[in-house]
Amino acid sequence: MALLTIDEARDALRLDGTDNDKIIQSMLDSLPDYLQATTGSDWQDDKVAGYQLAKQCSKFILQLWYNPSTQDAVRLQAVIDRLLGTLSVMART
Repeated sequence: MALLTIDEARDALRLDGTDNDKIIQSMLDSLPDYLQATTGSDWQDDKVAGYQLAKQCSKFILQLWYNPSTQDAVRLQAVIDRLLGTLSVMART
């Protein structure tokens, strides 16, 4: 099970069309590996505690990856770092 669907990704990125779906899909495919490396879990099980938090964190990561030069990049990275820290603790328990 994918953490985010392409529709959820487009919504998080505020995109209407499908023009960038190949780029977005490659980012979506990378998210489980990234989360595994940074938190110790890929968060693929929607029944596990922390799944919704991982899903929200994935949306923020996707926003940063898709548009790294946004004016809010520093704040977004700070939020992502905090969420990844929380998810890391949750993955160990």
